[in-house]
Amino acid sequence: MSSANGHDRGQGRAGRRPDLRAIRAGLPAETAGLLVDYERHLRLERGLSEHTVRAYLGDLVLLLGFLHGVPEPRPGREAVPTLAGLEVGVLRAWLADQRATGASRTTLARRAAAARTFTAWARRTGALATDPGARLVAPRPHRTLPGVLRADQAGEVMRASGAGAAQLDAPAVRDHAVLELLYATGVRVSELCGLDLDDLDFERRVVRVLGKGGKERMVPFGVPAERALRTWLTEGRPVLAEAATKQASAALFLGVRGGRLDPRTVRRVVHDAVDSVPGATEMGPHGLRHTAATHLLEGGADLRSVQELLGHATLATTQLYTHVTVERLKAIHDQAHPRAR
Repeated sequence: MSSANGHDRGQGRAGRRPDLRAIRAGLPAETAGLLVDYERHLRLERGLSEHTVRAYLGDLVLLLGFLHGVPEPRPGREAVPTLAGLEVGVLRAWLADQRATGASRTTLARRAAAARTFTAWARRTGALATDPGARLVAPRPHRTLPGVLRADQAGEVMRASGAGAAQLDAPAVRDHAVLELLYATGVRVSELCGLDLDDLDFERRVVRVLGKGGKERMVPFGVPAERALRTWLTEGRPVLAEAATKQASAALFLGVRGGRLDPRTVRRVVHDAVDSVPGATEMGPHGLRHTAATHLLEGGADLRSVQELLGHATLATTQLYTHVTVERLKAIHDQAHPRAR
């Protein structure tokens, strides 16, 4: 069983991060057992990613710690000994307490969503007689426009990466293939690291991706990504595969020690590659995902198609990128049109 420790980056009441591991260890046995059941539900029944499970559990541990007074009761209120005391008033008080310790609107919205998800599950399983989360209203998170690369900047990132790969150094060849595939498909970093060799279909030039909730989708990629992938498979991967572990033997991308490529390595690769282009927005893999979506829409793709390619559950998430393109068009208009000002 994994721990929720380390998920929350907010500051505690005394300016320190809350010790989620200690809070979880201090919960009553009945609540702790329920938390184990809920974690199993998130992993096995809902098929959520490791990152999402950690996030849900981290927020829930904070809530249950607040409810039971762990590690100590909050001033002005008594600890509740059982889960039956989890009422909407407690949920509101918890969010108010989180706001008082400096949590942002986005964090509060996420924690409220985590609480609602848990209370709905607890009601379905009989752990709660009613669902208090159904009456909980939290502030909407601010929808910030993601930073993206211009098309010429993205091209420069790929050209610089390709020049490094031309030396046929195995990690450099891998990194170029990673960058090309991320930009070509807009897949999440967790999806990229989870790819296996048999997920590639060069004949149709598509890759099979296992997304959130275990949902599978087919995503096309272009000729540059195909060339980079073929070079990786023939010139780079065999070198790193010599040290490959049995568990990683089927992985598309390998680390230098033979294991499956780690998301932290991908983040470093993207950050370093983008940082080498003067004037480019600092970003990681998610920034390339934003960039791919924005360039698709600017190139004439419709929202439904982009939604399918990115694996978004709702069209509302994809619509965020329309705001990005509008803002960029406005900036171009302000610079280029003689009557813009």
